[in-house]
Amino acid sequence: MIERIKSGIPGLDGILHGGFVKGTNILVSGGAGTGKTICCMQFLHAGAAKYDQPGIFITLEEKPREIRREAKQFGWDFEKLEQENKLIIVDAASSKAGLPTTEPYTLRRGFDISTLAQEIYKATKQIDAQRIAIDSLSGLGIRFESQTAIRNAIFKLASLLGELQTTSLMTSEITGKNGYSRYHVEEFIAQGIIVLYLNEENGELRRSLVVRKLRFSSHSLKVYPIEIGNRGIVIMPGGEL
Repeated sequence: MIERIKSGIPGLDGILHGGFVKGTNILVSGGAGTGKTICCMQFLHAGAAKYDQPGIFITLEEKPREIRREAKQFGWDFEKLEQENKLIIVDAASSKAGLPTTEPYTLRRGFDISTLAQEIYKATKQIDAQRIAIDSLSGLGIRFESQTAIRNAIFKLASLLGELQTTSLMTSEITGKNGYSRYHVEEFIAQGIIVLYLNEENGELRRSLVVRKLRFSSHSLKVYPIEIGNRGIVIMPGGEL
């Protein structure tokens, strides 16, 4: 029997026919403003606050204080969860940008993918984390000179997530019409792909979601409208926009 992990996003578990398959790595991709970071925060908050499943948030672009502030807008108290050892935020954004930080979990000696992997491993073991979110893989581009180096870094992170056997989300920005990620490798190493859209319809921007891939499980192939409200992402009934 396949063991499932609840997403914490209303409507998504039905689309996934019960939730994420435990231990899999899911790519959440989309353009700017589609809700990728919110999806990660909602997934981790639900795990820590509702299901007794501690989580790790690795931020490669935003400072942890920005993550905490954004989470509070949806009623998610990340600081409280951190104090209860149910959540750890790994600040990889500061070291990537070459800036100082007072965060307890960071890369003190500068950004390096091996050091980042060690920090993720240490944090995961410290609180017995069962959920991980990496936001965003697109942020790796500023630290590597070649596509090969970027892809090797992504492979290394994905291998670590597989070794840890956590249920994980990785975000990546879609910049063109082809593929579902920036570097066109993320979709091949992930066991699942969720694509978020923000399209103009009749002069109004509308959000939607589709599950493109989910290994080890069946899932709905419909495109579903979504809304982002004061409690996060909600998937609306129906499909096939």
